[in-house]
Amino acid sequence: MLLKMTAGLSGPEFNLKPGDEYEFEDAEAARLIEAGFAEKADGEAPAAAPAAKKKGKANVVSAEGGDAAD
Repeated sequence: MLLKMTAGLSGPEFNLKPGDEYEFEDAEAARLIEAGFAEKADGEAPAAAPAAKKKGKANVVSAEGGDAAD
C-alpha cells in the first residue's frame, strides 16, 4: 500500500521524511496509519526511496599499521 509519511521514519532499506511516499506491505501500512505516522497516498508508487547520504569524513585506515605514536 502506498503511504504518505506524516512523520520521519528510517530503517535498513529507507530513510523517509514527512511528505515522502513509500510502498509498504498492507499489515505494516495499517500499523503506521493507526500510529499516526502515515496516511494513504494518492497516485502511483515511486520507483524507490532515495538512500540516506552519510555526512562526515570517510573511515580511513593507514596502510602502515595505524600507530599514531610513531
